[in-house]
Amino acid sequence: MPYSNLAVPELGSVQVDGLTRQAFILRGALAVGAVYGAATIGPFVGQALAQEEGAGGDVDVLNFALTLEYLETEFYERALELTLSPGVRVLARTFGTHERDHVDALKDTIASLGGTPVEKPKASFPMGSERAFLKLAQTLEETGLSAYNGAAPRIRSPEVLAAAGSIAQIEARHAAAIREARGLPPAPRAFDESLEVQQVLEAVEPFVRS
Repeated sequence: MPYSNLAVPELGSVQVDGLTRQAFILRGALAVGAVYGAATIGPFVGQALAQEEGAGGDVDVLNFALTLEYLETEFYERALELTLSPGVRVLARTFGTHERDHVDALKDTIASLGGTPVEKPKASFPMGSERAFLKLAQTLEETGLSAYNGAAPRIRSPEVLAAAGSIAQIEARHAAAIREARGLPPAPRAFDESLEVQQVLEAVEPFVRS
């Protein structure tokens, strides 16, 4: 993806390989977020998952969440290979543990619903310093939160929705902690940024394929 004129160039640098529908949606979410900003990610995910509605139901949504958690787990594992200050290393290790717990919980839930968890996609993250790690970590956590918000309306089971909401809360806390580590306000806005539905559909249409 070209790096010029991107709203969030860090997302343009993340590469996700995989042939599953969920990996495709995640690649699209990263592309949409890079080009149009975080406000488009949630609506993109909701629109993309809506195209599959009726096929796999909650299992499809949970497999998308699992793909996202795989990505974040891999990200924090790679981060621990960097030279990090003690406090930031604690964040990376702790958040990585959280993401692995999310992976395990999602796989168990998918299996309990009679589904098959998707395979872990391959991913690459260009970061060679603590500063680059923190910047990309903030971007990925905020992307994950927006993706969960976009996926939530597609969940039918109240129990599954509650579980997804619990994970989304942790993602929000991760994002706030990382913002603080970067010297930024932990919660700069009272509400998440939003766009009109028509704006979103026009923005994401090139990335969604039936």
